[in-house]
Amino acid sequence: MRAWFNRSRRWLARWLWHRIVFGESSQGRWLPHTRIAPSACIEHEERLQLADHVFIGPFNFIEASAGVVIGEGVQITHHASIVSHSSHRAQRLLGQRFVDWPGPRPGWVSGPVEIGAYCFIGPHSVIEAGSRLGRGCVVRAGSVVRGVFDEFSVIAGNPAQRVADARVADRRWLDQHPELRAHYDAWAGDLPR
Repeated sequence: MRAWFNRSRRWLARWLWHRIVFGESSQGRWLPHTRIAPSACIEHEERLQLADHVFIGPFNFIEASAGVVIGEGVQITHHASIVSHSSHRAQRLLGQRFVDWPGPRPGWVSGPVEIGAYCFIGPHSVIEAGSRLGRGCVVRAGSVVRGVFDEFSVIAGNPAQRVADARVADRRWLDQHPELRAHYDAWAGDLPR
């Protein structure tokens, strides 16, 4: 019922105001600073766990049947997909029997996805089943992410790999704007100077 209500509210906001509205509900908690675009498609919303200050932009697809956890402040730009299962192998192996196969399907891949606090997911990216991103990761546009990545990883490619440490660029910005240091340290911890 909650998933239906949230979808209806997002549709109404799009229809009336053509914009994203603040405020979502996840796992029985009100998240006043979280925004989900009306055009985002979320399957198994009851298995999606959001923190506050999350932004899920237009035309994203989140399939959460095996569970998806999205940490505080995560930004998912647009046209990205997060999937917690993959059925293409099972579909090919079983053919028409895929639909009524008794028990576990051979080739079925499933696993929860976890995206740490203040990660950025670039456009046209895919986060695959079983992936885990530590806090502060940056996923570059068009990346296909599978696996576990340490915090502050800059992730790029297909298949995606860690290509840099986001703290290097953060340090440059913080040197130019020292007044932001306390805000950064509050969530990221103290960086070496």
